[in-house]
Amino acid sequence: MKLPLEKRRLGRTEIELSSLGFGASSIGAEFGQFDIDQSLRAVRTAIDAGINFIDTAAYYGRGMSEVLLGQILPAYKRESLIVSTKLGRYAPRHFDFSAKRVAESIDVSLERMRLEYLDMVFCHDIEYGDVQQVIDETLPALRRQVEKGKVRCVGISGYPMKNFQRVIPTGLLDCVITYNHYTLQNDMALQWLPLAQEHGVGVINAAPFSARLLTDLPLPVWHKAPEKVKSVAAKASQWCKSRGTTIEKLALQFSVSHPGFSSCLVGSAIPAEVTQWIDWIQEPIDQELIDGVRAQLQPIRNWYYIEGRPENNDLQWPDYVYGDG
Repeated sequence: MKLPLEKRRLGRTEIELSSLGFGASSIGAEFGQFDIDQSLRAVRTAIDAGINFIDTAAYYGRGMSEVLLGQILPAYKRESLIVSTKLGRYAPRHFDFSAKRVAESIDVSLERMRLEYLDMVFCHDIEYGDVQQVIDETLPALRRQVEKGKVRCVGISGYPMKNFQRVIPTGLLDCVITYNHYTLQNDMALQWLPLAQEHGVGVINAAPFSARLLTDLPLPVWHKAPEKVKSVAAKASQWCKSRGTTIEKLALQFSVSHPGFSSCLVGSAIPAEVTQWIDWIQEPIDQELIDGVRAQLQPIRNWYYIEGRPENNDLQWPDYVYGDG
């Protein structure tokens, strides 16, 4: 008999998230072709297995993800689910963090998902915008939506570390989403996790597989890993196989296990994968295997890439290849 999934408090809020959350970018056709019926079953599989946290964005599928969730979420008691979305990014090169668009985007997301309120709303990939505008205009506009009862908590999401360190101390945030920065290969989020805890900000970890780098699947064409990074990761995967396990299993167990993160987001449009992930995180962790695969990945530890505007990145020069954290 399976145990209920662990629940963790989101910062200073009263919200409790399942330790594993469902990332609904997977049902927005963000990662290739998909089957709609199977995608809907993947979401239901997650919720029925005890995942109470569903995350999406206006950007995912240019609205498709939210629309499909609207076919599922009303069937469940609203208070049993924690639903988050993101605004500010609407197309690969279309960003709008204006206060006017905040109000419009929230209303559209509520209509698409057939909800009366959103538990969390994040400013999406703020490294592509003017971070000072996010502080001065976007987050205060989101706070006004909280006052209206349309939103419970506000936050930011993104890739570079420096933006979290800049925005968290403002006192405007309830939560943040960081991705690719607490994995077997990259644990840079630990550098500012104490800052978030000091300010009562809940931190949600996402992308434990680092966009397939820590899997046996072919990397997407847009993946920014150079050949050395790919080679080391492939060797680490083979090392796992030689010990009777998989790098995917160890990656997920590692990323979910840290109690400092309120949840770990991962998504799939395949129901069997969701079931497998839940099984993995309920198994005891073999620390010797975790330590072993991290040792294999040590040559590329804390490698990261450039994302967004140069002034919002952790490094300023474009030819950066390897980092030491």
